[in-house]
Amino acid sequence: MSEEPFWKTKRLDEMDDREWESLCDGCGQCCLYKLEDIDNDEIALTNVACRYLDLGACRCTDYANRSTNVPDCVQLTPDNAGELNWMPQSCAYRMLAEGRSLQWWHPLVSGDPNTVHEAGISVRGKAVSETRVGDLEDHIVEWLNDQKRSGAPLLKGSRWPRSKR
Repeated sequence: MSEEPFWKTKRLDEMDDREWESLCDGCGQCCLYKLEDIDNDEIALTNVACRYLDLGACRCTDYANRSTNVPDCVQLTPDNAGELNWMPQSCAYRMLAEGRSLQWWHPLVSGDPNTVHEAGISVRGKAVSETRVGDLEDHIVEWLNDQKRSGAPLLKGSRWPRSKR
């Protein structure tokens, strides 16, 4: 008789710190810059990563100090996990908040932290560091924008003055 895994039996707000942190699949998508259209609040996603994201491991190199290093780094919580429209559809926090199941490639399901990369979900090989980029508008990418909640088409020619991470 096997016991159900914690992510199937607990709500996000019932998880302990270890369980909560283990939900991160290591895709790195939340560490990419987002641009917001000032006219309609639409979010466009870029392939530009925060300088603290290790582009190979797809993990923050200074996770404990991320909020100090990057003051606008969003702290994911059980309350906002399903509300951040820029989070990828594949994010475990978002999926569970929306009542969906984890995908086969999630390390908690597969037992292998590399399946997120093998499945092509992570930003490994697809992102560039902010330290090597000029204009963020030149780095808006469709492969990420296809995953957005709204599914709305990317607006060409719009102004994107505010960036978010």
